Amino acid sequence: MSPEPTNLSALDKYPCAACGAQAQWNPARKLLVCPFCGTAAPFDVDAATGAIEELELAKALREVPDAERGWLTEKRTVQCQSCQAISVFDPERVGQNCDFCGSPKLVDYEEIKAPIRPRSLLPFTVPETAVREQIRSWYASKWLAPNRLKTRALVDRVHGLYIPYWTFDAHVVSPWQADAGHYYYETETFRQNGRMQTRQVRKVRWVPASGEIRHFFDDEPIPGTHGVSHELLKQIEPFPFTDLKPYDKAFVSGFVVEHYQIVLVDAAKRSEESMTEQVRQLCAAQIPGDTYRNLNIQPTYSGQTFKHLLVPIWLLTYNFSAKAYQVVVNGATGRMAGDYPKSFWKILFLVVVGLIALFLVLYAVGE
Repeated sequence: MSPEPTNLSALDKYPCAACGAQAQWNPARKLLVCPFCGTAAPFDVDAATGAIEELELAKALREVPDAERGWLTEKRTVQCQSCQAISVFDPERVGQNCDFCGSPKLVDYEEIKAPIRPRSLLPFTVPETAVREQIRSWYASKWLAPNRLKTRALVDRVHGLYIPYWTFDAHVVSPWQADAGHYYYETETFRQNGRMQTRQVRKVRWVPASGEIRHFFDDEPIPGTHGVSHELLKQIEPFPFTDLKPYDKAFVSGFVVEHYQIVLVDAAKRSEESMTEQVRQLCAAQIPGDTYRNLNIQPTYSGQTFKHLLVPIWLLTYNFSAKAYQVVVNGATGRMAGDYPKSFWKILFLVVVGLIALFLVLYAVGE
């Protein structure tokens, strides 16, 4: 494996040329902008150097060299005692709450072994102002949400994060066997109300079938985060991995980076389980006839590689009636998903209306 970029960090400072404060990446302007004096510094998003490589999975699972580990810079790593998320940021940053659930219960986190470093990332391209308006419109569209939720100024809590992802590539060859079912119809005679009648009855003729599929999985994604709901992340995928950039500290300047908690061996297992389920669906699509049963597949994987990278999200976490909710926006595409509380009274109203409608229909039929 080739050497890592020498800087990884939401941790490194990217100084403003005018006042020396830490400049932050501005997705809307694609510039580094100082939040204090407003000075903007140009940055060529295509100028980031370094290799975006697919790393051999089997070799990495045996042993990742120490040279490929660690953040290569002074850092502070903390773990939230409420949601268990692990955040990495500049050691001078103190007194903050958890970026994922808002809890103040943060403790220093000591790693047993330094982490594998990401080699690439997706830069933020969706600006925060657009995200705030998008979330306002989303709230307004949720009729079942309590009215007092819609009047609260929650969008001021939106913040950008880089979260870890693993992606996996693999070639697969899978023979399959199954019983293929072909529909046919027979005429059946039966008696109803004292009269003989006929009807067509569908039956199935089963015949053995077999075949083989060959497929290449490219960038099968597995989130490495515990701080963000995987169900919500699935809804805002895909991330445009074809737009990956070699890591450069300018992209993460001003953002918090989450430390992965799903380690490589577990992520690889999850990716193979996901691939196997997709292989099953591909094999099922090859079975001739109208239906099937007893599908058996024997997938063999080869050429397995992986990448560890960072993806951008805008995250809003809020509490309502003692329960935490998240709204997540893909920082590269703008796709959004979120949880929200439902009003008991509005749900009750819908149930009552439904029962009244059902009663009226039954009454009309009875007449």
